[in-house]
Amino acid sequence: MFRIPALHGLRFAFGTLTVVPVDVRRWDRGAARAGMLCAPLAGVVVGGMAGLLGAVLLLAGSGPLLAAVCAAAVPAVLTRGLHLDGLADTADGLGSGKPAAEALRIMKQSDIGPFGVVALVFVLLGQVAALAEAYGDSWERGALAAAVAATAARLALTLAARRGIPAARPEGLGAAVAGVVPVGGALAVAAAVTGAAAAGGALSGTYGALRTAAAVLVAVAAAEMLLRHCTRRFGGVTGDVFGGLAETAGTAALVVLSLG
Repeated sequence: MFRIPALHGLRFAFGTLTVVPVDVRRWDRGAARAGMLCAPLAGVVVGGMAGLLGAVLLLAGSGPLLAAVCAAAVPAVLTRGLHLDGLADTADGLGSGKPAAEALRIMKQSDIGPFGVVALVFVLLGQVAALAEAYGDSWERGALAAAVAATAARLALTLAARRGIPAARPEGLGAAVAGVVPVGGALAVAAAVTGAAAAGGALSGTYGALRTAAAVLVAVAAAEMLLRHCTRRFGGVTGDVFGGLAETAGTAALVVLSLG
């Protein structure tokens, strides 16, 4: 019996956060809670595939820049660009300077405005530059950076779905997952992800462990700042905000992982 919630949670996480063909059989609050707690596991898979592709290209003789570009492309492909689209829409909503209702209407439009374009350009450039720096050091460091960043990005979603964070709209993915995760559960997942990242970084020494742990913490802090700003501006979270949080956290993690 105890396996059923976990199984539905994994289906929910991979079915909503990736293109992995899974059968999401439940869409209730219980499944959403389990799914958001499992979100970092989806990040491990996405980031692992991204890191592996970059490593293979590097070992095959490509330069670190090409490896970085391909590694950065994998999460976009495996999410159908969902998080990048959310980032662009969130940037347009925030940049509009309009009241909450009007800003939410702007975010729901299918086109991308100038704020969204600028956000996409700088975020993708930052991700590629950071990954190129990591792959330029070694394929192991580049692969680890891709995996840790993708996992930290999904951890930001777990934390954003904690209780006390309202939905800005009564419908959509944001409403389905807003406030479903107990605060204690979110913190436990955050501690587990940080510890696992530190363990992975420890393979290259003490500094590596500290750097990967710091990357997760900085990613979470950056996402939290954006979350609070969006909650104030929009009255809560939306699916687009979740996408923006993921891209912000992932980029912040990559920046830290490119240092030193």
